[in-house]
Amino acid sequence: MSFANLLTQEQVEKLHDASLEILEDAGLKVRYEPARELFRKHGCAVEEERVRFPRAVVEKYRKLVPPSFTFHARDPKFDKTIPQDSPVIVTASSAPDIIDPATGVERRAESKDIARIAHLINELPGYDIFSISTLADDAPADQFTISRLYPSIKYCLKPIRVTTTDMKDTLKVMELAYIVAGGEEAYKAHPFLTHHYCPIVSPLTMDNLSTENVMFFVKEGLPVYPTIVPNAGLTSPMSMAGTLAQGNAEFLAGLMLMQMTKEGTPTIYATLGTVADMRSGAYTSGAIECGMLHMAFAQMARYYNVPSGGYVGLTNSKLNDAQSGYETGMSGIAGLLGGMDMFNIGGLIDALKTFDFGKAVIDDEIAQMMKRMKRGVSFSDDDLGIDLIKQIGPGGSFITAKHTTSRMKTEAVMTRIADRDARTIWEKKGAMDTHTKAMSKARDIMAKNTAPLLLPEVDSALRANFPGLIAGELTLFD
Repeated sequence: MSFANLLTQEQVEKLHDASLEILEDAGLKVRYEPARELFRKHGCAVEEERVRFPRAVVEKYRKLVPPSFTFHARDPKFDKTIPQDSPVIVTASSAPDIIDPATGVERRAESKDIARIAHLINELPGYDIFSISTLADDAPADQFTISRLYPSIKYCLKPIRVTTTDMKDTLKVMELAYIVAGGEEAYKAHPFLTHHYCPIVSPLTMDNLSTENVMFFVKEGLPVYPTIVPNAGLTSPMSMAGTLAQGNAEFLAGLMLMQMTKEGTPTIYATLGTVADMRSGAYTSGAIECGMLHMAFAQMARYYNVPSGGYVGLTNSKLNDAQSGYETGMSGIAGLLGGMDMFNIGGLIDALKTFDFGKAVIDDEIAQMMKRMKRGVSFSDDDLGIDLIKQIGPGGSFITAKHTTSRMKTEAVMTRIADRDARTIWEKKGAMDTHTKAMSKARDIMAKNTAPLLLPEVDSALRANFPGLIAGELTLFD
């Protein structure tokens, strides 16, 4: 598949040069002292918390990043490597709230919801990676991340993306992972968690805890990547060009942190760039400009020969409605055509604040459509079908041809949520709208294949090592 270029080659090179100028002249405020020392050791100018990056240093380290990144799963059949397996579809993550599947009312998300979502994502074919979709309001104070990760692992075999808070939290997560894998050595041979942070807070500030975590995982040789999140008008210039220049500089700074820590560390050019609605300062993750920024960032990633991705295909809608559909579809397809490899697209509404089960099911179908588009058109002699066209001839029918029957389930996406029946048939089936149909499918999934995906002895070991651990049980929708 060829990609749509939003930027000209001249604009790509101008953005790169602008980012080098920003890094050399403005630099970054780096709050984490070991990171400042790392930068100083590798040729950067450090004055108190300000770090400036000479152009030659940036050019050296940006060329050390491998061209691919692998998400490992507990079951290796779910492993995904980008860009070769692109597009990989990842759930959007860390929403504090959920639309209760029984009442339809928004409430705080709990660990039981994560168990349900993990099972849903494990069963839906369009999703490749489970980035834990919500927080857990019932988590014990000292088990914030564990209470999210445990039900995720218990009901999902696909790669899991997780974010920790401080180093104490990180070490607890690693203890859990080692128990599940059967030991530290076994885990490191096939690490089924991918760690994610936002160490750079726009504009141009590198924080403490996320930076420490990124450096830790890089040193350990475990998969980790950062995301940059410039917001035009609030944390970056109120212009897409200025936001691209600053965001690209922030990506390069994160890249250098990783490469200076350990050369050859894989990463992803991961983004969530937005343009604020200055009427209210609203965070416009569903805006078309979000899709445009991701197209441009993906083009910069190709310039640097690194995989790309990010939070695109999102919505500001409070409901799983028409706005939700067109915002997800427009920016998602923009990212796909622009060459993004990874899409944090699934399940969230209201600008990343709320998870909706129906939205997650619909996004699974959108994901399958995106994968079909990426697969493109085959021009083999058999697919071109010249001999068949001659054989059928003018006025004939292709419906019974073997060429048709052999491709009828593979050439086109067989939608389950999008309705294609005649109105009379749709009415006989219950005249369900899209959200109702999606929720029906979610309920069906909740009732099947619900056994935990952890061996009883492993589960017992986890509960023994983490007293007070949440139940993490999968329950049907009430």
